Amino acid sequence: MKINISINKQQLDLLNDAGQIIKHYRISTAKNGTGQENGSFCTPLGKHIIRAKIGSGRPVNTVFVRRRPTGEIYTPKLGQQYPERDWILTRILWLSGCEPGFNRFGSVDTMRRYIYIHGSPDSVEMGKPGSIGCIRISNNDLMELFDYVSTGTQVNIIQ
Repeated sequence: MKINISINKQQLDLLNDAGQIIKHYRISTAKNGTGQENGSFCTPLGKHIIRAKIGSGRPVNTVFVRRRPTGEIYTPKLGQQYPERDWILTRILWLSGCEPGFNRFGSVDTMRRYIYIHGSPDSVEMGKPGSIGCIRISNNDLMELFDYVSTGTQVNIIQ
């Protein structure tokens, strides 16, 4: 399996080993656009891999902070209580860059920037930029994608 992410289309494509698209998913990338630098709150471009899969077996809407479940389950009421939180829900696919000096090592290291593909509240609109760097996807789509991919899966993020 491979993943291609198009910033312009706000779409994630899951491809089989022959390069054929199996499934399209609507996503939401960074509202600040693309960029490699730590602190830019941009989505990084280039070749990546899934370094870690986090959250297997957890309920839908499990809330994560620093890749750890908080014990909370997201609800709209919880969202209203904490409107400033950047909700990371359900599962995490943690990305690691593969291109030294571009998205790996130093101030451009995707993994050290904590860039994930992660679930979001149902109220978050997909198909338009809105994150602070990560790739947001609906919880149901993420659960499906999570089962298709493994650590080491190639992820290519293009403009």
